[in-house]
Amino acid sequence: MTRHPRTVAVLVYDGARLMDIAAPLEVFGTAAGLGGRYATLVCSVDGGPVVTSTGTRLAADVSVGELLERPAAPGTLVVPGSDDLPLRPPPDGLTGAVAALAPGAARIASVCTGAFALAAAGLLDGRRATTHWRHAAALARRHPRVAVEPDAIFVADGRTYTSAGVTAGIDLALALVEADEGAGLARDVARDLVVFLRRPGGQSQFSVAARTPAPRHDVLRDLVREIAADPAADHCLTALARRGGISGRHLTRLFNEQVGTTPAGYVESVRVEAARALLEGGETVTGAARRSGLGSDESLRRAFLRHLGVTPSTYRARFRTSGVPAPAPAPLPGP
Repeated sequence: MTRHPRTVAVLVYDGARLMDIAAPLEVFGTAAGLGGRYATLVCSVDGGPVVTSTGTRLAADVSVGELLERPAAPGTLVVPGSDDLPLRPPPDGLTGAVAALAPGAARIASVCTGAFALAAAGLLDGRRATTHWRHAAALARRHPRVAVEPDAIFVADGRTYTSAGVTAGIDLALALVEADEGAGLARDVARDLVVFLRRPGGQSQFSVAARTPAPRHDVLRDLVREIAADPAADHCLTALARRGGISGRHLTRLFNEQVGTTPAGYVESVRVEAARALLEGGETVTGAARRSGLGSDESLRRAFLRHLGVTPSTYRARFRTSGVPAPAPAPLPGP
């Protein structure tokens, strides 16, 4: 029996992030090389090349019009994001292209801020969705009918799939491969790409330093650097205040105003990040708890549940199921 490929079309446009485009193409292309029934193509509004966010010129295989004229619609439509989408309306033709291609696709997916394009086309009204954590609030404000989940790596709601920032396109594509072809092939693809099949936790797990505004106060800047350099040291309020030469009350006020949390809250966040790195490096749960400064296994467990929503032992797991239930089988494109 002939096995007809599932076509994955990535809709590109000027300014789209290159990684948003490349990540799903790499996953589905690797899956095809390992026996999956996939064919990928790149589509632009007019069929011409586009210039991505990196300045890379990318050729398209077909135009939107040509794709619509094909007897079989793509099984999956992927819309990448761009830095501009959260700031201004989608570029000319993008919303119309999404709206035209979506009805024929079995499922529609966005990577990062591509969710703004899906929302502009009305595809996320009344649905759950996510996007890059930095822009989740903007998506919720601009499109109040969308139930935005800011911490999710990806969200599946009906036939719409949205993912968080940039590399989360890999997570989403792996989940779709698993739904189509089973966990075995998805696991093989993840191993080939050297990534998690299911990334633990949510977007809040990523770099405390990257998520922390740079403190304006000199003392606070120094203390934040000290905490990051040695998370397991004594960073109780009294010790921090003594090293900074200010009162505990003043230090707490500075942390709340300039970091957005208490000294204890910030220290715990840094220690959780340190414990995460230790676990990824093969450290035991007990060792990670001790070396990160969190102390006991139970303290580490409680901190992981608060910050990441998973236990330390779960975090250590690699190459597990993506957790997305397989949808009802969609008809494959005809001959």
